[in-house]
Amino acid sequence: MLRRARHIAIPAVAILVGGLAVACGSDDSPAQQLADALTRHDPVAAAETTSAQKTAQKTITDTFDGMGTATADVAVNDDDTEFTWTWKLPKDRTVTYRTPVETSGDLVQWSPTVIHRKLQAGGRLLYSDLKTYDTPVTDRQNRPLLTWQEVTVVSLDASKPESATALARRLKSVAPEVSASSIRAELRGKQGAHTVVTLREEDAKRVGSLDRISGVTTRDEGRLLTAHKNLRSPATGGLEEHWRTVVDKAAGAAVSLVNADGEPTSDVQSFPGTTPDAVRTTLDVALQQAANDAVGGSKRPTMLVAIRPSTGGIVAVAQNSAADEQGPIALTGLYAPGSTFKTITTASALDAGVTTGDARLACPGSQTFGDRRIPNEDEFDLGTVPLHTAFARSCNTTMAGLSTKLGDTALRNTAQTFGLGIDYTVSGLTTITGKVPSADTPSKKVESGIGQGAVTATPFGMAVVEASLAARKTVTPTLIDGLPTAADTAPHTIPDSIATPIRSAMREAVTSGTATSLRDIPGLGGKTGTAEFGDNEHSHGWFAGIVGDLAFATLVVGGDSSAPALKVSGDFLHEAQGDLPRR
Repeated sequence: MLRRARHIAIPAVAILVGGLAVACGSDDSPAQQLADALTRHDPVAAAETTSAQKTAQKTITDTFDGMGTATADVAVNDDDTEFTWTWKLPKDRTVTYRTPVETSGDLVQWSPTVIHRKLQAGGRLLYSDLKTYDTPVTDRQNRPLLTWQEVTVVSLDASKPESATALARRLKSVAPEVSASSIRAELRGKQGAHTVVTLREEDAKRVGSLDRISGVTTRDEGRLLTAHKNLRSPATGGLEEHWRTVVDKAAGAAVSLVNADGEPTSDVQSFPGTTPDAVRTTLDVALQQAANDAVGGSKRPTMLVAIRPSTGGIVAVAQNSAADEQGPIALTGLYAPGSTFKTITTASALDAGVTTGDARLACPGSQTFGDRRIPNEDEFDLGTVPLHTAFARSCNTTMAGLSTKLGDTALRNTAQTFGLGIDYTVSGLTTITGKVPSADTPSKKVESGIGQGAVTATPFGMAVVEASLAARKTVTPTLIDGLPTAADTAPHTIPDSIATPIRSAMREAVTSGTATSLRDIPGLGGKTGTAEFGDNEHSHGWFAGIVGDLAFATLVVGGDSSAPALKVSGDFLHEAQGDLPRR
């Protein structure tokens, strides 16, 4: 056996004894060698110092694996008969104990008691975090939003594609989106078992046992899920990371002994944790459910984002399954905002002094600016009307005319005052508001002025615009209580001389303008919008509005008019009317 000599800082002296040269000094004892190897976390070298290398190596390896990131410092006493173990655990916790050591010749007599006095053959030490998984994520009124739940993971072996039909049939009542063809497509070209669906506890009970279907296996595990199925939202996707941080920080810990089957046999030491506070968000369960119901009836990708202006709290982010296929586009999908952008155009014109709230302006059926001909919808002609009427009736020619009188960066600067074009870093959320570039030609200015051309916005961004108008300052959106939002642009106030006439014009849009289908909703003000895209034969439909302490934006991709967005908004507001936040 090769033995590791301790190097001594004096020259070696050779003495001739019986014809052999023998070096003065001595090797470390077997107990010391074992202690050093254990401290280095080297199970191979540690096992080499014992009388049962294979068994020792497995036990030591299993223990190191079971203790996770914990490290051991092992010291031997003066007569090589006892180890002192000091385990350094996460969060500066330590576990210290002694174990017996017996040496025979050049080896340590192996016994699992070298690891711990009560360790059984085949067992190991095990470190466990003691986490309070039942800590909920709540909405703004402390109602459960996300909770720890037991789920059943259903998998199918890739070698059994013929079972897809029977499995999809059993799952149809709880997971209609899972079909035999989708299962087979997922399994194609793969090996082994692959997850088909994860079922909540109530759905798993409804489906019953699936184990009789050839190739199907199930397993139960815990997951953080929305408290109800219809609470799904792209706004909840990043909450688990913060929830885990909170739970981990409060966690206790335990070190125990387990047998070969992984069953606990003895406690070594435990450390109590603390009870974490619930993770409270700005979301509103009732409003989120209402928003989900409203967008769910549309076949086109449909989104709705709602924000509370008084706080900046995001109260609902909803999108339907057609939108889900494209990702969290309610928060990050960029689209031309169309006439909803006229809020910015009007504000910019008022700020620049090129018009006033009482001004009377021309609204011809069409007008050419530079090389760009701008028509109203169906080329309606209002003649000369007050600014608020041109806004309420969504007169493109009026707004285009105002935009030509603005500076190259005026619309961009005004948009940022309303939060559009600002890069927000919202804790727990990835968001984009939109882009409003400078416009240095009449054609570019009129395109931007009616929310077309290079101007883009997300539903989230337009909701921020409406919230800022309601708050009369740049709103900083938030999601998790106590975690601030960073912005790359400083907030600004929106003076009454701008906010008041626009709010009045938005109210007129509902009472006698383009949004009269929603005039039964008390106090609602808003702005409709259509935005051409692609071949200019189709358009997106928008509606953005304010009612009470709620600002929102609705988008129906490819809606071809604002009517679908108005319907979705109305469905949302009618269902949520009793739950709308008020100042």
